[in-house]
Amino acid sequence: MKLIRRIILATAFLSTCAIAQTGNVARTDKPWWNGAVFYEIYPRSFGDSNGDGVGDLNGITQHLDYLQRLGIDAIWITPMYPSPQVDFGYDISNYETVDPQYGTLADFDKLIGAAHQRHIKVLLDMVLNHTSDKHPWFIASAASRSNPKSDWYVWNDGADANASGITPFQKRYQHEGKVPPNNWESVFGGSAWQWVSARHQFYYHRFYIQQPDLNWRNPEVEKAMFASIRFWLDRGVDGFRLDAISTLFEDPKLHNDPELPGTNDQGDPNLRSQYSDNLPEVHDVMRRLRAVLQSYPGDRVLIGETYTPNVAELEKWYGGKEQNELQLPMDTQPGFGDGANFSANWFRQSLQMSQQVTGEPLIVFDNHDNTRSIDRFGDGAHNVARAKIIATLLLTTRASALTYYGAPIGMVTTTPTRKEDVRDPIGITGWPKQKGRDGERTPMQWTTGLQAGFSSAKKTWLPIASDYRTVNVQSELKDPESLLNWYHQLIALRKTEPALRDGTMQFLDNANNKVLTFRRNGPEPVIVAMNFTDFAQPLAANLASSHIRTLATTAPELQHATSIQGVSLPPYGVWVFKVDGAGDSAGAK
Repeated sequence: MKLIRRIILATAFLSTCAIAQTGNVARTDKPWWNGAVFYEIYPRSFGDSNGDGVGDLNGITQHLDYLQRLGIDAIWITPMYPSPQVDFGYDISNYETVDPQYGTLADFDKLIGAAHQRHIKVLLDMVLNHTSDKHPWFIASAASRSNPKSDWYVWNDGADANASGITPFQKRYQHEGKVPPNNWESVFGGSAWQWVSARHQFYYHRFYIQQPDLNWRNPEVEKAMFASIRFWLDRGVDGFRLDAISTLFEDPKLHNDPELPGTNDQGDPNLRSQYSDNLPEVHDVMRRLRAVLQSYPGDRVLIGETYTPNVAELEKWYGGKEQNELQLPMDTQPGFGDGANFSANWFRQSLQMSQQVTGEPLIVFDNHDNTRSIDRFGDGAHNVARAKIIATLLLTTRASALTYYGAPIGMVTTTPTRKEDVRDPIGITGWPKQKGRDGERTPMQWTTGLQAGFSSAKKTWLPIASDYRTVNVQSELKDPESLLNWYHQLIALRKTEPALRDGTMQFLDNANNKVLTFRRNGPEPVIVAMNFTDFAQPLAANLASSHIRTLATTAPELQHATSIQGVSLPPYGVWVFKVDGAGDSAGAK
């Protein structure tokens, strides 16, 4: 059986390589990003080419062959611009070059050229909401109220500390008899308003104090930011992931956000961001930005960091009927929504909702801001088996797919155990309730060797996870049952099976709370069945009445099955099979 599995994996692997060399199977009717597999790279943690313990652009270039073999269509690189690194790149001091610790513009040009040779697109993270407080724009703006950039950020005189209606929270931040103009809070704790003596005013910062918000009501700001976007488009960048995009505008009347019960990890009142987030004006900017990208050839794409509570709100980010805003706003509900849990019912419900958007869904289970999905959905005993189900949901659903470095090999969250080891500022301010995001950002585990093959340095910027000798690319490529080889199989099928590329999605056996099954329709339909329990589960007899052929399975005993009659899925088993008979749609609801 092992030999058969190795032959099957080898076939899938060679198929993936062939596709990577020639591009996707002919799809001239759709843009490249439709159905693409995106791979997020945190550059500090992917590959260190110069031995300083920090990843860099050349380290990414060195590992492009791995991504090509895996079948990745595009990489998204989190910020690699010059930055004081308070928020590890999300505090940008220059939008139009590369931070020296990551390399040079020449290194970037080399990276994008090498990626394109391998038919891999390159997307950059674009932070439009705020800059670093070390950006020349803010240094000028903070110097006086009369300089040319005085209105490029959100400034306010504040309120009289003795005025009626001032909250105790506001009074904590009193300066020269003034307090912040309202109760808005930073996402990372404390007031969102910071006093600057030179101007005798507060500036607004949705995030860290060192990340002042730009004033998008000033047309000069948009002009400057769009110029930076064109700078990278001119260098061949294929699109952008837009960070914290819903936060560009704030209520000009500065109404207090409604207060909710309880306090957050920093001990501040819980608020509902009614007046400081997701204002309608942001959609006007998105339409104008989309027009900029459409003026370039090659189907440049906009991905949005869009944490929305429902499909109706997500739909707005596509631009509604006009579809003239983001091509791929992230659907974070299946992976990060309230109540997300490892159950057939949860994923059936959330994925059914994802199919209701007018545009192409983009599903995501992992990123640099959240505990890794193998931990969130794992139970400690069957984590890899459950991770294979999460991979199946990501890669066989009708949607574009976004994964994160390390997820295909099962890297785990390695949270610091001591406050003195924390690098992420939110972990420092929120300890011990909030331990920061270092755990999901540890260096990539490539080999069993020194520093997991990430770096030749004696010490890396974050320590290598202790499980690297078993959880690494080198070892998993050799193991036909590994999570990495499961990703290889699914991505190869995604590219070669028309139903998995382009077919509509139909949920089957909907009353079953233990097994999730859906059908991807097409001339040769594909059915995907997943057992969410640690007990064998029978399949509904009416799922397919005709002859079937296994495409991929985690259960070797199903590899040669030709019918579903009498079949049970083993604990946490996954079965992907083709229906030989286009008219067979039994069991659909």
